[in-house]
Amino acid sequence: MDTGDAAWVMVSAALVLFMTPGLALFYGGMDRTKNVLNMLMMNFWCLLVVPVLWVVVAYSLAQGGTGKFIGNFDWVGLKGIGLAGDGGKQLIIMVFLGMFAVITPALISGAVADRMKFSAWAIFVPVWLLLVFVPVFKWVYGGWAGQRGSLDFAGGTAIHVNAGIAALAVILVLGKRKGEVHPPHNMPMVMLGTGILWFGWFGFNAGSAGAANGQAIQAFLNTFVAAAAAGLAWALVEKLRDGHFTNLGAASGIVAGLVAITPCAGFVSGMSPVLIGLIAGVVCCFAVGLKNKLGYDDALDVVGVHFVGGLVGSLLLGFFASPDFFPEAITIEEKDILVSSVHSFKAGVFEGGGFGLLGEQVLANGATIIYSFVVTGLIALALKHTIGIRVDDETEQNGLDLAEHAETAYHGTN
Repeated sequence: MDTGDAAWVMVSAALVLFMTPGLALFYGGMDRTKNVLNMLMMNFWCLLVVPVLWVVVAYSLAQGGTGKFIGNFDWVGLKGIGLAGDGGKQLIIMVFLGMFAVITPALISGAVADRMKFSAWAIFVPVWLLLVFVPVFKWVYGGWAGQRGSLDFAGGTAIHVNAGIAALAVILVLGKRKGEVHPPHNMPMVMLGTGILWFGWFGFNAGSAGAANGQAIQAFLNTFVAAAAAGLAWALVEKLRDGHFTNLGAASGIVAGLVAITPCAGFVSGMSPVLIGLIAGVVCCFAVGLKNKLGYDDALDVVGVHFVGGLVGSLLLGFFASPDFFPEAITIEEKDILVSSVHSFKAGVFEGGGFGLLGEQVLANGATIIYSFVVTGLIALALKHTIGIRVDDETEQNGLDLAEHAETAYHGTN
């Protein structure tokens, strides 16, 4: 890796790190005043725990060895990883991927807002990382799914579909919140968080090229226009359906577009990212309303935005993948960081590639949905029947900030 590529990947890693505080603000502004610090701490807990676990064992299990389902312990404690030999290339890869590991469980926090014990969350994060995130990440990037032919440029399947369906499993165990559901308490905070997420997402997607090259430029552009198209689509749907353009709708649409373009970012071009964004904005706008019809309490729309958005983007890649990005027999070494398959890639349905890639996208996402939902549900049930997963009624009524953290975000308010 030359110095320019190394610099870009390090900057991208920092941008991805910045996304977790941005997510905390995004979720925190949507939450209630009496629970906003709890939401911020749930996100920052991931920043505290995951990096340590990542360098100790999770990176080795997620990327080590040649196993199809899980890695090995060769790199435990970063053994054998240093500046010697490759000049620090693997260190950069490890750090960059570690930022993805941080934000993935943080995504789940928005679904469980207002009612989950922080002690349960503190245990849930490292357990979920090892039992769910690590194996899924391995099979998507280097394991059986990637070897078969599925594609995921920057984490549509491994991160958003994975975390989104996990969020549904947890909230089904938690149950619904008590009392009235309140609107976001601080929309300026939500919009600020949206801007930080959009800014950081350029590192999330364009950095996944592993170099400052043409594919990174394409991913950068796609990230920009897909988010704008999705935000526009969501806003227009709200205007036509409800008569208003809302800030929350625009913000949610932007995030939905960012989620949907993530698996596609380095594999599509032309008008494809615009169409992907428009489709994601419309589909996710209607998807968030399903929680009321189906009866699950997804507090901050994690399922509707991240699960549905990630799935939409992953499946649309099977239609829009451009042949420009798929020369024959690309190897792990040639593609570097995230695209680690060893097969011959094929283009999407609309680009003359047939239905092969779409079929692999369906298979990889279906396996992720089943595995993540089942294992996450078992983790949540284990917590429920041991230390308890939900706060008591009094704490839920009075707010988690004081009870769980002995702090308040706003003095004299509820």
